Amino acid sequence: MAEVKFTEEDIKSLNELSSAYQRIQSAFGQVRVQKIMLGQQQDSLEEAEVKLEADYTDNQQKERDLVKDLSDRYGPGTLDPETGIFTPTEVATEEVAEEVVEEAK
Repeated sequence: MAEVKFTEEDIKSLNELSSAYQRIQSAFGQVRVQKIMLGQQQDSLEEAEVKLEADYTDNQQKERDLVKDLSDRYGPGTLDPETGIFTPTEVATEEVAEEVVEEAK
């Protein structure tokens, strides 16, 4: 067989195809790296969410403990957080009065 020399146009077309493959492969690599980074961000967000759920649960327990402590010390009532004034409920006052009457008997 005799050697055949490709034309400049044929060589240009082959080079363009080769360049296109290189760009596509590079783009695939960039997409994969972005997916890895996105997965890492998702993992990080999920870890943060788990920690925040635990913090929320802990805070709820602290709230229950504080409400119980305040209720044990002051009895049932309402607190105005702006003024710090606690107003006992009338039920508590009546119960205390009944206890005093019972103790007096």
